[in-house]
Amino acid sequence: MATHEYEVVIIGAGPAGLCAGMYAGRSMLKTAVLERGIPGGELLNTEIIEDYIGFEHILGSELAEKFQAHALKFGMDLHTFVLVEKVTRQPDGTFTVSTEGGDVYRAGAVIVTAGGTPVKLGVPGEIEYAGKGVSYCAVCDGAFYKGHTIMVVGGGDAALEEADFLTRYAEKVYLVHRREEFRASKIVQKRALSNPRIVPVLDTVVGSIHGDAQGLMTHAKVHNLKTGAASDLVATGCFVFVGFKPNTGVIDGHFEHDSAGYILTDANMMTSIEGLFAAGDVRVQLTRQVTTAVGDATTAAIAAEKYLTARRTGQPAPTPAPVLVSR
Repeated sequence: MATHEYEVVIIGAGPAGLCAGMYAGRSMLKTAVLERGIPGGELLNTEIIEDYIGFEHILGSELAEKFQAHALKFGMDLHTFVLVEKVTRQPDGTFTVSTEGGDVYRAGAVIVTAGGTPVKLGVPGEIEYAGKGVSYCAVCDGAFYKGHTIMVVGGGDAALEEADFLTRYAEKVYLVHRREEFRASKIVQKRALSNPRIVPVLDTVVGSIHGDAQGLMTHAKVHNLKTGAASDLVATGCFVFVGFKPNTGVIDGHFEHDSAGYILTDANMMTSIEGLFAAGDVRVQLTRQVTTAVGDATTAAIAAEKYLTARRTGQPAPTPAPVLVSR
């Protein structure tokens, strides 16, 4: 067990965390990035990236490596396989970051870039075909399915909106939902269900996902909850939208958030806790892409530097602006 002193501690080494680390390092701040696993975040779950400006086609793992190398160049300390348990603001305005191993990191500012976790179906084949048919992001992967027959699993706004979006590429989209009615708002339902390329498959759950000898998805086994009938649903892609959980459990104390638990921030990415910033998928925003994550992180790191400078020079510490309303 040890205590580490830093000016900025960043929690999470996905695109947002690594970008924040780069900018904090460029600002000559002593910076630590704490990552519970391998750096890269959701990039490691995406085989090919084609919507990050400047890279027409790049492996998610390769882009993650480039992010890491660039950030390390400017002097941040990267601590991997560190599980953060709690981030606590102390009475003097500094923060302590406690870890599972007993180490404590102290800093004047903390940037939470812990992202979120898509809720998975938990069925055989889901992990095996992740990135090879199974996806959790229509914007990221939809273009790979031009002319294909695919399936979307879920019944809320996200599932129906993404199913509608995916018809830009796919010839047919099966919309699989376990209940007899969708939970999405009426206006979203009307738009999606009037799309002739969307085929609702209600009262149905996915039992398993299967593929071919090349390791690509070919179909899913589904069964109807009312009749008990089992069948094969032929589809080369399965887009799962059954929920997404922001990783905010490490924050000790109350912070402003929306109904789904996403962090509300001001325009400088500061949360309702002074000195605590958030960037990327963990905060309320319209869309969750690599580009938005690094944009958030740029703002958060620069704002953190200005916040620390104000405290160090005895100026009044900037207070959080009114938080954004939930979209």
